[in-house]
Amino acid sequence: MAEKTLSKFSRLKDFQRKRQENSEKYHKLNVFLVFFFPLFISSMAEINQFKKAGAFFSFAADRPTVMLFNVIIAAVVFVFLWALTHKAWIATAVESFVYMALSITELFKYGTNGNHLILSDMKLIRSVKSLKSFAYIKITPRLIIYCLIVIAFMLLVFYFNPKLPKLTPAKRVITALCCVVPSASLIVLPSFYQPVYSFFKVDTTAATNAFLLNEKFDSNSFLAFIVETASENFANRLVEPDNYNEEFVEEITAVDIDKSEDFNGGKKPNVVVIMSESYADFRAFDQLDIDDAVYAEFDKASSEGHSGIAITPTYASWTVRSEFELLFGLPVRGLNTPNMPQRSLAEREQPALAQYYKSWGYSTAYVHPFQSSFYSRSRIYGEFGFDKMIFHNDQTGVSDFTVPIEHYGTYVDDSTVYNQLIDLINTTDKPLYVHTTTMQNHQPYNQGADPTDEFGNYLDWIQHSNEGLAVFLEKLKNIDEPTLVFFVGDHFPSLRGETSVYSQLDLTGENCSILYEQKYFLWSNYNADYSSVPENKVSFFYMPYVIFNIIDAPHDAFIEKMMNFMKELPVYSSDYDSTVPNNEELNVLTYDRVVGDVMSPCPIPEDILETSKEN
Repeated sequence: MAEKTLSKFSRLKDFQRKRQENSEKYHKLNVFLVFFFPLFISSMAEINQFKKAGAFFSFAADRPTVMLFNVIIAAVVFVFLWALTHKAWIATAVESFVYMALSITELFKYGTNGNHLILSDMKLIRSVKSLKSFAYIKITPRLIIYCLIVIAFMLLVFYFNPKLPKLTPAKRVITALCCVVPSASLIVLPSFYQPVYSFFKVDTTAATNAFLLNEKFDSNSFLAFIVETASENFANRLVEPDNYNEEFVEEITAVDIDKSEDFNGGKKPNVVVIMSESYADFRAFDQLDIDDAVYAEFDKASSEGHSGIAITPTYASWTVRSEFELLFGLPVRGLNTPNMPQRSLAEREQPALAQYYKSWGYSTAYVHPFQSSFYSRSRIYGEFGFDKMIFHNDQTGVSDFTVPIEHYGTYVDDSTVYNQLIDLINTTDKPLYVHTTTMQNHQPYNQGADPTDEFGNYLDWIQHSNEGLAVFLEKLKNIDEPTLVFFVGDHFPSLRGETSVYSQLDLTGENCSILYEQKYFLWSNYNADYSSVPENKVSFFYMPYVIFNIIDAPHDAFIEKMMNFMKELPVYSSDYDSTVPNNEELNVLTYDRVVGDVMSPCPIPEDILETSKEN
């Protein structure tokens, strides 16, 4: 045993000696490997996106300055890593791993939902287990070959062991700083990055919707896109408005409150808000020739109540944008339209709309048949005024549901959620306000009669959801409690990249607004008055105030101001219409209530609000 150990140790020493000899013996080759590496790793990361080398070379020939930009960035990263490690092979291995990991993530993300990777998406890394249930991950022979080529290059560098000039610790620090300072400036200093992007002809078109963002990717390809969108996201970060002060907030909310009665003489109906995951009416596209039977039950509910179109703040993903607008009655545009607005919230009790219902004597609940940790919902939404939050985690088997769990496709059947809502109504003594965000219709859509027919499976799921909805509404008709239901989809579904039905519709950044229009219905089991419901299209965040009008809820100055905004500025969404200018008052109110000091009228008792701020 000892002899074998000595033999292995001896072979290892011989190999190390060989590497040292290679450093000097193959000096010219090593110089080539070091100088060639930035071009190599940039090219491999890009080729992985184009899938075929020919398409990549066409892009490089058409956009040589962008490729030069990519190579320079890769060189800067390499020099930084070398300064830290002082070993070329380690710098090469680390950069190769990071570049290819990002490239593969981008490949799978676009293949899953047709949206490209931006660095802010990395905030979801803690939810990687959840994301695996969404993603289409396909390991192709081509992908394996590209990874093997990169690994072979890494092994080549390791074996020939290039030696870089020796630096003192002080010079290594200076070298690293010389890499960090311009790299950081490329993200945070417009006076630096604007001329740089201009010189290398990197596309800096403002991407106000998902399609414009994808068009920017086509222009810049992967690496330049990642860097430029990081600059764009930093420029759009949320900062305190210059005019944010108590005097201006009081000026904004100095309105006459036009409200004479409360709750139709005191009768408070249950309010059920159903935000249906990925629910969308594709009959908006005549060329698809969708069978009306798919949406028959939705149409029936609409005919029994009232229907309209609400403008969602997102497309294909980022459900929490839509959820934020319905829970707060405020526009994500007021926060500069972040992908995850809940990450912007101050850590304190939040004046979400559940707080109003609570102050009016309602019991409040939030229902979501998925992991409580996803998007940090249980932690963050716990400050929204919900008396009860109900989640279901398939991965751990932990569930707050009090009704039997059934699945349809990958996720919990919508009918299970509807049964839970009925149970809440039956077991709650007070009038109930409940918001539910469903999961049944979330991708992947590879389960059904034909696993390859993604869109066909999606429509089957939508029809199944509608059938469950019809049963739910029939049950409500037999419940002796006045109940108002608001039903809307959060966004059009994520469909797979180049092969999706969207590619058949010739949609671009200029004509994609229809994908932000979501049909909704309001339905009640009593004689609700829908006369105040606007006939025109309105943004998602106004719909809670539409509900307030229907149930005849009392107004404070904040609610009254939002009612006025609904008349004066019915659509406020940069993704839907970027030509609408920023509204200073609406932005300040949004900042005040979710990030600031809550100087506007608020339903949370002052002592509770102040205590939560202190904690």
